[in-house]
Amino acid sequence: MPRAIDPLIVGRVIGDVLEPFNRSIPLTVIYNNRIITNGCDLRPSAVMMQPRVGIGGNDLRTFYTLVMVDPDAPSPSNPTLREYLHWLVTDIPATTGASFGQEIVCYENPQPTAGIHRIVFVLFQQLGRQTVYAPAWRQNFNTRSFAELYNLGLPVAAAYYNCQRETGSGGRRA
Repeated sequence: MPRAIDPLIVGRVIGDVLEPFNRSIPLTVIYNNRIITNGCDLRPSAVMMQPRVGIGGNDLRTFYTLVMVDPDAPSPSNPTLREYLHWLVTDIPATTGASFGQEIVCYENPQPTAGIHRIVFVLFQQLGRQTVYAPAWRQNFNTRSFAELYNLGLPVAAAYYNCQRETGSGGRRA
């Protein structure tokens, strides 16, 4: 039986944002009762409010950092703001959700103006509590460098969806 191709590779999340990694923790992202599946399409009106995020695991003494970025800002063909940081939550206990963590960069809903943007959620395991801090700015955030700076290692989970302006009609490039 052929092995399924990882949607994070197909969507170029692995490569543009992350190195290859092994998923070890369940991550659930829900907007308005809709569970995000990798590569699904959502319009800005559907993502105005921050999502509900569920974190798996089994050790309440383990904490996680959630990063939400747009690697296609301001447009997929000219991502000069790559990566744009939309949300950063730290100190999330295992088996809970982002609402139990420390929001250190508040949620900013995606509002693409050109092209189809990938909105990526990345979950990292922390070495301990209060070991991750907010960056100075949202634009030109780099998930890999951020993980290296705080010794987060490779992600333990990731998910993404595609988002384009309300009247957008498709096209990967803009």
